[in-house]
Order: sequence, then structure tokens, then C-alpha cells
Amino acid sequence: MHLPQRWNPVLLVLAALLLLALAGLPFLRVAPNRLVSGQVVEFWDVLAGPTWLLAVSPFALFFAGFARQSRALLALVLAISAVLVVGLLGLAAHHAQITAQIESSIARVSFGAAFWSAAVLSALIASDTLQRLRATPLQKAATGIGVVLLVCVMLASGWCDSLSIMKEYANRADGFAAVLARHVQIVGLAMGFTLAIGLPLGWAAHAHAKVSSVAFPVLNVVQTIPSIALFGLLMAQLALLAANWRAMGAAGISGVGMAPAVIALTLYGLLPVVRGTLAGLQQVSIAQMNAARALGLKPWQVLRHVGLPLALPVVLGGVRTAAVAAVGLAAVTALIGAGGLGSIMFEGLFSNAQDVLLLGVLPIVAMGVLVDALFRALISLAVRQARPHG
Repeated sequence: MHLPQRWNPVLLVLAALLLLALAGLPFLRVAPNRLVSGQVVEFWDVLAGPTWLLAVSPFALFFAGFARQSRALLALVLAISAVLVVGLLGLAAHHAQITAQIESSIARVSFGAAFWSAAVLSALIASDTLQRLRATPLQKAATGIGVVLLVCVMLASGWCDSLSIMKEYANRADGFAAVLARHVQIVGLAMGFTLAIGLPLGWAAHAHAKVSSVAFPVLNVVQTIPSIALFGLLMAQLALLAANWRAMGAAGISGVGMAPAVIALTLYGLLPVVRGTLAGLQQVSIAQMNAARALGLKPWQVLRHVGLPLALPVVLGGVRTAAVAAVGLAAVTALIGAGGLGSIMFEGLFSNAQDVLLLGVLPIVAMGVLVDALFRALISLAVRQARPHG
């Protein structure tokens, strides 16, 4: 892919949307406490001194879209978009500090639509620029890690402590690590069972057409069942089993909590894993398998040394889909007492507290992005390993 020579329409559109968001949407919302909605604060109202450079940045990105494209210009666009994300957070945090000093310590400063829109659009500009620069996976990861580290430094320094979402975190700091660990535990157990069942089932579906004809209709039906309905079915059945089998109750298995959550996520994750495993094995050519057999390899050796390495990128694609979906669906399991980040999310939803809601949602989003990035790297590695050498 060659670098664009004259202009960049994607950058023009994203930068124009960025300007419209900052100009027409509320940047922050200030309230005397968490129980009232508060007043809107515009982006231009919080700018002072050097922070006006943040207002110049979107215009610079927009006009860069008209300029003759080069690697130097694209590198500058990448730097501006990355700095803009961190700068907007710093600007919001600074205004929150001033508000806390002028009004009171219980005053709440929340992010508005302009902040979220600008952050997402800046991230999209950075992503598109990395693609145009033909950045390697390592370079993309280094860029993302750099931005995350800057944000983490701001959080660790206490610069953002006056923001409403950080005040909500401070109120729950003692138990937040346990809630996060619980969420990871639910996803980890579910994915463990999903792989233990899905991978062999996918191989069986490839080896025997009858298994495929039975398994996929059942898995397709499971996929269409709403999560709340599936939770209800599992809760009733597990409660009945726990009442009749004391060993299950003694093991902690009941109609609420971890057991129905893990079973439900396992069922939802089976379809992409089984389908990915089948598709991966099907793409291995018969000629490659016959060549391995001709060398005297046994069937299990053919599968291990030829079938699985060649099918691994597609198999990992199915696992990636299941894992990312499990991270999000695990939040819903809080409704049946499983805990995790969903408990914070629903607390904010039911109490109409936006920052509490975000305190539960943002770590889930970050976890999903991290899992997706991890599997992208594994798939890229598997593709390189599967390529013939020579």
C-alpha cells in the first residue's frame, strides 16, 4: 500500500467531525453534587493560556488533510492526535481542580459528549495514520502503550482526583481490585470450559459430518436465546439440582452466583470456537495432509504437525470472538449474583449515576480492547509460523 500523494479524505472527515464535536457539544458537566444534573461547560470556556494549543490542534489536523501527504506529515498527525487525547483529559482534570477549590469538595465534574467524541475521533485518526504509515504490530502497540502510560501517570500523580469518576473510584477503592478480579475469574473459567469443549467438538465436526449436522443447529439455537432468559433457565435447574444433590450445594454450586454465569458464557462461546476450529481445519489442503501421511506420520502426528499449525490462525480468530464477547457478557452476570464489574455498572444504571456507570463500563471496554489486541498479536504470530519457509 502506497502513501497518499495529494490529500487524505479520511483525515478531513474525522478532523471536521472533531471540530464540530468540540464546537457544538458540551465538554464537561459541573454539578454541586452527584444527585443533580448540573450545568454544561463548553470546550472554549475552559481554555486558558497554553491550553489554547488544544483548540489549534483540530484545525491543524483538518488542514493537514489537504496537504501533500508524506511520512513526516503523517508522523506529525499521529503525534497531534495522541497528544490531543492526553491533553483533553488534562484540561478536564484541571477544570475539575479549579471547581473543587471554588465551589466545594463534593462538587462533581463529569465528562460531556464533546470529550468522549473528541477522544474517540482522535483515536480513529491515530489508527488510520498508523495504517497509512504501514506500522508494524510492535509499532502500533508501542503507540498505544505510550498513550496509556501517559494517562496512567496523570492518574497516579493525583492530577485527575477531582474528576467525578475518580471520586467514585476513591469511594470504592478498597473493593475495586476484588471486583475486577472477580470479572477476570468469570471470563477465565468460562473460556477454559469453552476451549475444553469447543476445540474437540470442532475437530469432531470436521472428522464426522453427522456431528456437524447435529452440533451447529443446537449451537445456533443457543446463540439466539436472550441472556436474561438463559440465566433464568439455568438458575431454576441449578437450584433444583443443588436442592436434590447435597454435594453440589457443598461445592458452592447453586441457582445464583458463579455457576450459572460460567455455564451461560460457556454456551455462548461455543459457536464461534467450534465454527472457527472447523473452518481452520477445512482450509488445510488434502495434498498437505497426504504429503504428511506419505512421510509415515500417524494420524495424530499429522494433526499435530500439519493440521493444527495451518489451522491455528483461523482457530484463534474464533477464540478471539468468543473471548471478547465473554468480557462484555460477564457484566450481565451481575444480575444473578455473580459479581464482577457488572455490579458497579448496574449500581450506576439503577441510581442514574453516570460516573458510577462509567466506572464499571470503562474497565470492561479496556479489558475487551486488551484481549482483542492480545489475540491479534497471537494470530499474526501464528500466520508467520504457518507460512512456508525458504
